[in-house]
Amino acid sequence: MLVAGDVMLDRYLFGTTGRISPEAPVPVVHIHDTDDRPGGAANVAVNLASLGVGTTLLGLVGDDEAGNTLASILEQHTIQCDFTRTSGQRTITKTRVQSRGQQLIRLDQEEIAAGKGASLASSLQSNIDGQDVVVLSDYGKGALRDVVSLIAECRQEEIPVLVDPKGKDFDKYRGATVLTPNQSEFEAVAGLCATDGILVERAATMIDRLDLGALLITRSDKGMLLVEAGQEPVFLSTQVREVYDVTGAGDTVIAAIAAVLAAGGSLHSAAGIANLAASLVVRKIGVATVTPSELQIALHQRGQGGRGLVAEADLLPMLAEARGRAERIVMTNGCFDILHVGHVSYLEEAKGLGDRLVVAVNDDDSVRRLKGAKRPLNTLADRMSVLAGLAAVDWVVAFSEDTPERLIAALVPDVLVKGGDYKVEEIAGAKKVLSNGGEVRILSLRDGHSSSRLIEELSS
Repeated sequence: MLVAGDVMLDRYLFGTTGRISPEAPVPVVHIHDTDDRPGGAANVAVNLASLGVGTTLLGLVGDDEAGNTLASILEQHTIQCDFTRTSGQRTITKTRVQSRGQQLIRLDQEEIAAGKGASLASSLQSNIDGQDVVVLSDYGKGALRDVVSLIAECRQEEIPVLVDPKGKDFDKYRGATVLTPNQSEFEAVAGLCATDGILVERAATMIDRLDLGALLITRSDKGMLLVEAGQEPVFLSTQVREVYDVTGAGDTVIAAIAAVLAAGGSLHSAAGIANLAASLVVRKIGVATVTPSELQIALHQRGQGGRGLVAEADLLPMLAEARGRAERIVMTNGCFDILHVGHVSYLEEAKGLGDRLVVAVNDDDSVRRLKGAKRPLNTLADRMSVLAGLAAVDWVVAFSEDTPERLIAALVPDVLVKGGDYKVEEIAGAKKVLSNGGEVRILSLRDGHSSSRLIEELSS
């Protein structure tokens, strides 16, 4: 992925307030922490990197401390930077002073040298080979003065180009694959839209006039509107429950759309993922990002995204994030060849012991070793899918060994659950869980319910 646009440094100063200055009626803030974060187009790049996308970033910076700091932070995110540095020019820096969760003041430093925007054209030509998607992030600071030629270059190379626009002149974005304005930005160009019908009509008119592929209009608490050339409009309702800070939410939206398109997804599915990603990022303070595992968890909570079927490697970061939210992880295991009411009640009881339930399932070969050559009756994929459909189950993961001891040692749940008349010392993985300060619980199974008994009855 290639990102080009207005890069900037977002600097957060966190402190406490306890008195008013004797010099003026303003609070005195005692700064105790400083946090530097990439902003503008740089935040788009960080969002892409957070989603696992290889990212190259083009932008204009000064030959100064802020430019060095920004480059250093981006390198830590494995983002390849091709910055045009200008001596005597300051890197755009926005300094926010925050106390008790509230922003008290924002101080901006902006000095863009006239005519330097054209320099990004040669940088784009040098980096465009092999890119799946190009994102142009326009904050109106001058880096995309030559946006017309940038879009033309992308179209010539047949590479989709997504633009987060700025200002009242959308004609310069002619030929873009997708524009992502918010409704206020769109209405500043197209006129006030009193109804959804008028909004759709004017969006379709703009698509036709500017030869766009689509418009994705973000609408704050109303969600999003996707209008795609030749397709029915799609309204996406908001997913937001709690809003702490909308800073950088637009960066997350365009990054999510670009990532899904680059992975071969449709624009419709990309808009849905972007809507969900925005709902997650506005719950965080300042410019922030979302990760694939955060999205998978959120999709799972909504009954989407594979219903919790995960590989072991993908499950580990999901559990780390769940623990970061102080969630209690419960784990159990079994063959679950024929799911019956005993299993369901057992899993519901297990889920009640914590916040997240992981179910580890024997693969087909290990079931045959344990149960005989005629088992399992249902394939691993089918058994996992049925389990993932249960409301109590968060994640389902397979293992190939005769016991899940290695998997349990890797995941280290807070609570390990087993059904039956086992003793704790007989349960695979119990020793590891207990040594880590966890808990091992033995739950009783419902009498009269057994997969083996059901199979015998069907065979008789």
